[in-house]
Amino acid sequence: MILIKAQRDALLKPLQTVTGIVERRHTLPILSNVLISKNQQTISFCSTDIEMQIRTSSEMAAGDEPLSTTVAARKLLDILRALPDQPEITVSYTNKKLSLAQGKAKFSLQTLPAEDFPTVVSADQYPASITLPQRTLKQLLHLVHFAMAQQDIRYYLNGLLLVIDQSSLKAVATDGHRLAFSAVTQGSKEVQINIDGERQEVIIPRKAIIECQRLLDDSDSPVTIDLASNQARFRFGQVELLSKLIEGKFPDYQRVIPAQHQKIVSIQREQFLGALQRAAILTTDKFKGVRLTLSIGSLKISSTNAEQEEASDDIEVDYSGESVDIGFNVQYLIDVLSNLRSNTVQITLQDSNASALITSESDPDFKYVVMPMRI
Repeated sequence: MILIKAQRDALLKPLQTVTGIVERRHTLPILSNVLISKNQQTISFCSTDIEMQIRTSSEMAAGDEPLSTTVAARKLLDILRALPDQPEITVSYTNKKLSLAQGKAKFSLQTLPAEDFPTVVSADQYPASITLPQRTLKQLLHLVHFAMAQQDIRYYLNGLLLVIDQSSLKAVATDGHRLAFSAVTQGSKEVQINIDGERQEVIIPRKAIIECQRLLDDSDSPVTIDLASNQARFRFGQVELLSKLIEGKFPDYQRVIPAQHQKIVSIQREQFLGALQRAAILTTDKFKGVRLTLSIGSLKISSTNAEQEEASDDIEVDYSGESVDIGFNVQYLIDVLSNLRSNTVQITLQDSNASALITSESDPDFKYVVMPMRI
């Protein structure tokens, strides 16, 4: 029975969309598979890791008989990547095997029953939803994603906080040493919000955020985020991504963002980034500290290591206040400067023991807080 007749790239695109979350090794073998379903002229592809599910569809079906089966996602993807774009590929299902044929090249893959595939069920209702351009959401996630924790015992930090209220969508991430905050408001950038109640907060798992960044286009086409008490749904183009939420109490980000700091310095972003990257060369994996010495019109960046090696650099800055001597993890500073786009950044300080606040002129709703370290 013929399932699909299509050019390689037409078949490759939806498959690449869903296979990002497929792990090569699973305790459940069927989780390494992709669910392929045919309904009239539509072929849908679906993958899951139990916590998250991605589904997409395309008009490339051959024949009218409905069918669903599952096949090893990575094997199918690798075969398609290895084939040329011409001629057309024919995908067939016979005797519980999926066959691919292109010219004289033929492949036969084992399948597992579609009824054994553990699909994620959509929530009954979504009390909050927001629609905005894909490029706006992609930029929002881009500005905060790097501050998410990785495999932290405080599981609620291994994700990104989304806060929807009547007027805005806020995104917050922290690993306990730094915090990134950004927001978009209703009425700007074609943002539309529908919410039952005043406010809803959810923690989206790290893996779902990374997949969204990979799949979203840098375009004005819309993406809709629907939020339920235990699930988030992202819909854009032909793609639907469902993700379970992380349960737990996210830190109060409003208390973390300093409001009383007096010392404000304006720095050329790329110049500052370059100086930090050079100073980082002489730091080690165990100790990534750099010292910033701020004085009138000047910022000195220095680092040392256990071998008594030293690096230092001086850059001109717009500053006329008291001197400050403070240490930071250099990677935390490099991360934020690499993800911003503005020509200049502002750093607001108090003293060597207080956190620093970094803001950007091109993204007025962005705030980045980083804790100091002893040097």
